[in-house]
Amino acid sequence: MDRVFFGLGSVLALLAVAAGAFGAHALRGRLTPEALGSFEVGARYHMYHALALLAVAWAGTRWPGGAVTAAGWLFLAGTVVFSGSLYLLSLTGQRWLGAITPFGGVAFLLGWLMLAWNVWKAR
Repeated sequence: MDRVFFGLGSVLALLAVAAGAFGAHALRGRLTPEALGSFEVGARYHMYHALALLAVAWAGTRWPGGAVTAAGWLFLAGTVVFSGSLYLLSLTGQRWLGAITPFGGVAFLLGWLMLAWNVWKAR
C-alpha cells in the first residue's frame, strides 16, 4: 500500500498545484472574493492532504497496520469531498454543495485519528 499512497499523494499534489495556479491566474477577477477564498481553501487542504498521503506511505513502511491504510483512504476521500465540493461551490455558485464539505472534513479528522492510533499502538 505504501507505493499506492505515495503515488496517489504525488498525483494529488500535482493537481493541488494546478488548482492553486488556476485559482490564482484564471479565476482572479472572475469570481467574487468569497468564492475565490473558498476555492483557495480547497486548494490548500488539497495540498495538505496530498502531503499527508506521502506521510501515510512512509508510516506504512515503518508501522504497518490496518489503521494506517484506513488513514490513507480517508485522506483521499476527504480530499475528493472537501476540496471537490469547495471547487464546485466556487465555480458553480451552488450553495447546497457547502452542506457536503463538512463530510470531507470529518474524513480528514478520522484519517489523522487513524494515523495517530496506528503509530501509538505500534510502539
